[in-house]
Amino acid sequence: MKSITDDRNPRNADTASDADGDAVEQLLLAAVGRGDRIAFERLYLRQHGLLARFIARHTARRDLIDEIINDAFWVVWRKAAEFRGESKVATWIIGIAYRCMLKALRQNVPSAEQDLDEGFELAGTESSEAEQRELSDWVRRGLDLLSPEQRMTLELAYYLGQSCDEIASIMNCANGTVKARLFHARLRLRNSLPALGGDVAANAPVRK
Repeated sequence: MKSITDDRNPRNADTASDADGDAVEQLLLAAVGRGDRIAFERLYLRQHGLLARFIARHTARRDLIDEIINDAFWVVWRKAAEFRGESKVATWIIGIAYRCMLKALRQNVPSAEQDLDEGFELAGTESSEAEQRELSDWVRRGLDLLSPEQRMTLELAYYLGQSCDEIASIMNCANGTVKARLFHARLRLRNSLPALGGDVAANAPVRK
C-alpha cells in the first residue's frame, strides 16, 4: 500500500517522473483550486523556468519578465478551480502567460529585445565568436521578415514543443490557421535565409 506521501499527494508531486508530468500538474492545479498554497508554489516552480526563457525571447527586461510571470500566476491562482482538463495544464498556463505577455509588451517599450535565435550554434563545427555573431544576425534578419503571428507560432512549436491543437488553444485560433502560419513561416525562412547569408542564387522574390 502506498503511503500518503506517494505521487497522489500534490505536495510531493515534484518527485514524479516526466511521463506523469501532466497528471501531476493536474493534481497540483486541483489542489490550487482548493486554496493550497504549497501546491501553488510547486506548480510555480515547475513552470517558472520555461516561462521565463519563453518571455525572455521577446524582451530583455528582467523586471518585465518577472511582472508577466507574476501576472500569469495570479490568474492561475484565481482561475485554477475553473480548469476543465480540455488541454494539458502546461498548455493552459502558457496560454495565460502568452496573453499577459502580449498585454505587457503593448504597454511597455522594452529597452532591448531578446532575439529568438538565442543559443543558436553552428552544428558540427568549432565556430568562432565572430561566426556565432554572424549566424545569429543572419537568423535574426530572417525571423524579422515573419509576421508576429508566424514568429510566435514557430516559437511555440519548435521552442516549447506545443502541438498544432495546443497552439490553436494558446493563440485562440483555428487549427488550420496554425498549420497555415507554420507552412508560410517555414517557406519564407527557407527562401530568405540563403539570400541573407550571401547566396545570390537564392535571391529570388519570396511568395507568401
